[in-house]
Amino acid sequence: MTEYFLQAFIYLTAAVIAVPLANKLGLGSVLGYLIAGVVIGPVVGLVGSETNTIQHFAEFGVVMMLFLVGLELEPKMLWAMRNRLLGLGGLQVGGSVVAVMACAIYAGYQTSIALTIGLIFSLSSTAIVLQTLSEKRLNKTHAGKNAFSVLLFQDIAVIPMLAFIPLLALPELVEKAQIAASSLSEQHEQLSLVASLPGWAYAIVLIVAIGIVVLGGHYLSRPLFKMVAESGAREISTAAALMLVIGIAALMSLVGISPALGTFLAGVVLANSEFKHELEANIGPFKGLLLGLFFITVGAGIDFAVLFADFGEIILITLTVMIIKAFVLYLLALIFRIKGSDRWLFTLSLAQAGEFGFVLLSFSVQQHVIPTDVAQTLSIVVALSMFLTPGLFILFDKVIYPRFQIKTNQREQDNIDDKGTVIIAGIGRFGQVVNRFLVSNNIKTVVLDYQVSQVDTIRRINTKAYYGDATRPDLLKTAGIDEASLFVVAIDNRESSVELVKYLHHSYPKLKIVARAFDRGHGHLLKEAGVDVVESETHHSALELSVSSLQLLGYSDDYVMRRKATYKRIEKEASKRLYDFWLKESAGERFSNDFIKLFMLYEERLKQAMDEDNAAHQDDVEDRLVPNNSADVDFAQAEVITRKDNPLNT
Repeated sequence: MTEYFLQAFIYLTAAVIAVPLANKLGLGSVLGYLIAGVVIGPVVGLVGSETNTIQHFAEFGVVMMLFLVGLELEPKMLWAMRNRLLGLGGLQVGGSVVAVMACAIYAGYQTSIALTIGLIFSLSSTAIVLQTLSEKRLNKTHAGKNAFSVLLFQDIAVIPMLAFIPLLALPELVEKAQIAASSLSEQHEQLSLVASLPGWAYAIVLIVAIGIVVLGGHYLSRPLFKMVAESGAREISTAAALMLVIGIAALMSLVGISPALGTFLAGVVLANSEFKHELEANIGPFKGLLLGLFFITVGAGIDFAVLFADFGEIILITLTVMIIKAFVLYLLALIFRIKGSDRWLFTLSLAQAGEFGFVLLSFSVQQHVIPTDVAQTLSIVVALSMFLTPGLFILFDKVIYPRFQIKTNQREQDNIDDKGTVIIAGIGRFGQVVNRFLVSNNIKTVVLDYQVSQVDTIRRINTKAYYGDATRPDLLKTAGIDEASLFVVAIDNRESSVELVKYLHHSYPKLKIVARAFDRGHGHLLKEAGVDVVESETHHSALELSVSSLQLLGYSDDYVMRRKATYKRIEKEASKRLYDFWLKESAGERFSNDFIKLFMLYEERLKQAMDEDNAAHQDDVEDRLVPNNSADVDFAQAEVITRKDNPLNT
């Protein structure tokens, strides 16, 4: 028992140290996990022979991840994705198989072995790619969506691959494969329902198992989770979610299918379930921890003895595979019109081999298709390509994407042939609202933005905008700054917005300036620079949401409007006093403890003002709640009035 505690402590310590450090250095959590595995495994030797066993357990993180991915894919969504799913995904798998197979045949492998190698290397790492895209917030980009479609097709394609590989068995490898299986097998005999079945019987069992998952997930899961929800026991809800995933994984293992594919299918079936979000909340933490453990075991499982014994050959194979896949992906990106930096992101993100490669390698050895020594070499190639993938994302972030940004912004600034009463700098989500409101009131505006894509997008909806840097004095002259009455600063860069206001206030003292602030500190800087009116981009929306919250809780409109007016009065007073205090402080200590104390005093003042409003309207009880004829709602409203924590009863 002590040994297990020590191993768990080593793995967790490695993750806790390596992942935050890797994130701080901009390397990403996946590379952090992989480095942690290499350090505690091949480098320091704190873990060893148990790594393979732990990896089998950690692979359950991949199982859970695909279950959660399936939950996000409703059948309608899959149908809507059919073109990218079948076209882009199918061509990627097919093209990669053919290209890798051709290279393997050229290297001297038999056709059946070469085909199997092509199938193995045609797959990419769903775990690494989705995790990294999500971390870098690239999953909603055009490249991210296309990469997801390819990964989804690959995951589905593993099922026919598992059914097809046994047909490639070589008689001369049977004896060697049996020896390898005995040396690599677990100490106990693995359970299987299909070990001695002929092909036709195996196909029937496979169909039945998939039918159980689909029909059971659709008809049996809902009554089960409804019963669990009615029990009110949170831990039983978590246990039920784990039971579902583990049960499906066990069934798939018994019939010789990858557990990850079975749970993915179950997730798709449950995508329309009313318990979808409950399942996500219960499974999510386990998925994250086990997925991290899986990455650590990949790093720890790299056999440096085999790697250094054939270092040149393994590196050559790894780079060849990644280059071949990148070439196929880049070609498909051209065909499917994936443009700009998205093309490179799509190409680099999927150029590695994947975790299902380990599954297919092990299965191929068991089915007497690939020799053990070849499988050992290929498993290192798979691990090494996965290890290099975060580096490809770093290459994209640091080298490729900035160059595309420079290239994009090298477009010459537009010739401005308009003059207007108002000049708006920045046509993002904030500037758009201001512009629409002013234009609808017949006020002539001139809109400037330095983001080419933003200007082009706005023009598509018939809003006139000009590409150019609003901080450049020559461009402002062209835009008619001398005749303008008002300037709206709505650019996204904090420092640039403050510098622009300083320039405008100094050079055009009669010009009225309004600006949006990201927060209170930014607002103070803008006021100091010379803004006439500054508005926080979230202040009014947050206040209106607060008002709606009180109304939904049952308070009357009159009561809510009084509270809103009180809040705005105190906030206006506080903002002026806080700004005056902020001005008196030195630049380095403007948010000192004294400033925080003053802020907290105004929080108390706000509560006091609300209590005073209560006292002034003590007799208006009938206005505090919205009348409702429903007996249930009346009961709820009475409870709101009488409960001790109701501010009305202070």
